[in-house]
Amino acid sequence: MTAPATAARPGTVKVWMLAARPPTLWAAVVPVVVGTALAVADGDFRLPVLLMALAAALLLQVGTNFANDVFDFERGADTGERLGPPRVTQSGLLTPSDVRRGMAAAFGGAVLLGLGLTYYGGWPIIAIGVLSIVAGIIYTGGPWPTGYHGLGDAFVFCFFGLVAVGGTYYLHTDTLRWAAIAAAVPVGLLITAILVVNNLRDRETDARSGKRTLAVRLGDRVTRLQYAALVGGSYIAIVAMAAVLSWWLLLPLLSLPFAARVTMPVLRGAMAGDLNLALKRTAQLQLIFGLLLAAGFLP
Repeated sequence: MTAPATAARPGTVKVWMLAARPPTLWAAVVPVVVGTALAVADGDFRLPVLLMALAAALLLQVGTNFANDVFDFERGADTGERLGPPRVTQSGLLTPSDVRRGMAAAFGGAVLLGLGLTYYGGWPIIAIGVLSIVAGIIYTGGPWPTGYHGLGDAFVFCFFGLVAVGGTYYLHTDTLRWAAIAAAVPVGLLITAILVVNNLRDRETDARSGKRTLAVRLGDRVTRLQYAALVGGSYIAIVAMAAVLSWWLLLPLLSLPFAARVTMPVLRGAMAGDLNLALKRTAQLQLIFGLLLAAGFLP
């Protein structure tokens, strides 16, 4: 049973912004910025590519958030027991049909931008766009949702790291070199850490609803160690890159104190509201880290 809408009336900008989950959108921006910075360092930059890629990435993320909102509700994973921010379908702020239409509009906008990007990237961009939309839908939708079978972490690393950074670089340069894939690794690790702390917070309610995320499968302690390994791994990756490419790539180490501030409460057993704060700070960490990494490519 859905709760009555009291915070805002359905259809308002405020409700749709809640459905879009603005704190998560930086995860769509950072890979495009990092891929673009590496392209600039290699002497290639296309302003239309940057603008269209940013807009397409944001629309893909918004569409995925809408899909998760409605599909989790329909599968019974979003209930009044969940510890995170309210979901618009479960709360009754929007109907499932409303959210489905929003999802279609967001993905449709991404398709139009993707068609424009094919002018620069050709058929590989069509393939990337189709796969990204499919991945966004089947994460919580379809007959075999990947997020319900412990594959969400791998999908996030692949699409927000390897595909997003590498694809952006390819659009600017018409080629793909190993440095773009290397740069995608720390970006993907930190964005995956956002999902991990989210799933850690929801582990008990997910388990009761049959949503078998990797956090549910691994258990509380191992998931906390996984989170720390993802955060720590991102710093190990940039040290390795700096040793090969440029010591300027050590700039993200400036964010280490903030990373420690975020990671230690999770390792020490933070629960409920403290994990909501950890989720917010992890998103902030990946933004700071990503911008510093991008800056490291530019000198």
